[in-house]
Amino acid sequence: MAKLALVLLLFSGMVMQLVHSTIEDPKEVDEWFQKLQHAKEKVSQLHFYYHDILSGKNPSAVEVAEASITKKSPTLFGLVNIFDDPLTEGPEPTSKLVGRAQGLYGSAGQQEVGLLQAMNLVFTTGKFNGSSLTFLGRNPALQPLRELPIIGGTGVFRLARGFAIVKTHWFNSTTGDAIVEYHVVAIHY
Repeated sequence: MAKLALVLLLFSGMVMQLVHSTIEDPKEVDEWFQKLQHAKEKVSQLHFYYHDILSGKNPSAVEVAEASITKKSPTLFGLVNIFDDPLTEGPEPTSKLVGRAQGLYGSAGQQEVGLLQAMNLVFTTGKFNGSSLTFLGRNPALQPLRELPIIGGTGVFRLARGFAIVKTHWFNSTTGDAIVEYHVVAIHY
C-alpha cells in the first residue's frame, strides 16, 4: 500500500510539473476564454507510435506496485507500472521523436487482461509542441484494436475530447516490450 501511495504522489507531482510548465499568462487565458464563445471546433488527426519498453538498461516503463496475488494471476491483476514512453513518427525506435507518453497503467481485470490507463501525451515538436492530450480509460491490451477516450488537454488541446484507436504493432511476450500504433482524433478549439 505504501508503494502505491508513493506512486500516486510521484504521478501527481509529474502532472503538476507538466501543468506548471505549460500555463500561460492569466491575461492570455482570459483573452482565450473571451474568444471561446465565438470559436469554432477543430478536429485534429494524429498518427504516431508509442514505445513501451520494460527491458534493458534504460526501460521507459517500470513496475511500481503489485498485489499479493499478482504473480499467481493469469492477468497480472494488481500490477501497476509507471511510464515515460517515447512517441515516434514511425515504428522504428530510431524514428523521429514527436513527444512522450507519461502516466501509469494497472492491471484491473481478473478474467481478461484489462488495463486501467491514465496518461498524458506531451508533444515536443511541430504545431502541437508544448501541448498535451490526456487519456483515462480501459485498455484491453490483448485485443487487436482498442479505443481509448481523450478526457482533456492543454495548450492547443484545451477542452479537448475525442479518442484514439490503438493497435499493437509489435509485442515481445518474454519481456513485455511493445510498440503500439495510435490513430488519434481530437476535437478542440
